[in-house]
Amino acid sequence: MIRFIHLADVHLGAVPDRGCPWSHEREEEIWETFRRVIASVRKDPVDFLFIAGDLFHRQPLLKELKEVNYLFSTIPETRVFLMAGNHDHIKQDSFYKGFPWEANVTFFEQEMRSCVEIPELDTFVYGMSYQHQEIREPLYDTWKPEDKPGFHVLLAHGGDGNHVPMDMKRLVAAGFSYLALGHIHKPQAVIRGKALYPGALEPIDRNDTGEHGYILGSYDEGRIRLKFMPFASRSYQNLLLTMQETTTQFSLEEMVKNEIFKRGGKNIYRIILRGWRSPELILLTERLKKLGNIVEILDESKPAYDLEELYRKYTGTLIGDYVGSFMGRDLTVVEEKALYHGLQALLETSILNR
Repeated sequence: MIRFIHLADVHLGAVPDRGCPWSHEREEEIWETFRRVIASVRKDPVDFLFIAGDLFHRQPLLKELKEVNYLFSTIPETRVFLMAGNHDHIKQDSFYKGFPWEANVTFFEQEMRSCVEIPELDTFVYGMSYQHQEIREPLYDTWKPEDKPGFHVLLAHGGDGNHVPMDMKRLVAAGFSYLALGHIHKPQAVIRGKALYPGALEPIDRNDTGEHGYILGSYDEGRIRLKFMPFASRSYQNLLLTMQETTTQFSLEEMVKNEIFKRGGKNIYRIILRGWRSPELILLTERLKKLGNIVEILDESKPAYDLEELYRKYTGTLIGDYVGSFMGRDLTVVEEKALYHGLQALLETSILNR
C-alpha cells in the first residue's frame, strides 16, 4: 500500500490581515503549521508528499528555500514532489532556478510536461511549474499518463480561466489515478476520489472560512482512500448576530463576547449584524472590535421605523415628502440604506431644532 499527503497553497511569507494586531502572529503561524506537517511525517512517514503549487506567497528568498529544504531533509524516507504556482511562479532571476534540492525532493522546474517514475512503488508523478503569473492555455488537457500499470498522479495548479483551465473529467478518463490539485483555497472534491483541492493549509484571508488542512491518502491495488485532515491553527468564521428593538450597545457586546467564548478566542471573526434595531441605537463598532480578533463588522440591520406612521405624522413636511418618495416601491439594497440613513439624519435634525 502507498501512503501520501497532498497539500497546496501554503503561502509561506504571506501576512494575513496586514495592519491588524494579530497579523504578525499569522505570518509566523503559516510557517509553524508547515513545520508541524513535516514533523507529523517524520513521526509517521508516508511514501509521498505532494505540494501542488504556491508553497510561497511570492518569490522565495534564498534563505527561505534553504529552510524548506532543511525540513525536507528531515523526512528522507518520504519522496517530496512540488511545483511553483501562480504566486511563486519562476521569474528570470528566481532562486528556484538551479536550487540544489535534497535527494528525496523533485521540483518540476519547467513549464512543460515532466514525468518521474518510481519503479519500486509502480508510481508515476507528472507535473510542471508556472513561469508566468497567468497561463490561459489548458496545458494539462493534452497530457496522458504513461502506458504502464501503476499509480499515476498528476500534480496540477489552477483550474480557472487565467490559471490553466482544466477538463478534469477528461484527465481522469485519460488514465490518471489521482489529480492532486492546488489554487483553490477551500477544500473541495471536483471528482470524488479522483480530483481534489485540499485548500490552503492555513486560511490566508477573511474569505477563507471553514476548516483548513491537507489530504491524507492511500493507494492499494487500484483503490484510493482519501481523508481530509483539519490542521490549521485557527479559522476565519462569520459570526451572524440578530438584532432586536430591545438590543442595546452593551447587550450586543455581551452577545459578541459569549459567541467568541463558545467558538474560540483564537479564531478570527467577521461579525454580520441583521434584524431590526431600535432607531435610537447608534452602533459603536470600534468597541466591538476590541472584544476579540474581529477583522470586519458588516451592519446589515435596519432601524425599526414605522414608515406609514411617520408619513402620516409628518405629512406636508420635508420628512413626510422624503418618506413618501420611497413608499410603494420595491427598493434596492442601496435605496433602502439611503432611506434609513437619510431618515435618521432628518429626524435627528428635527429634534435638535425644536
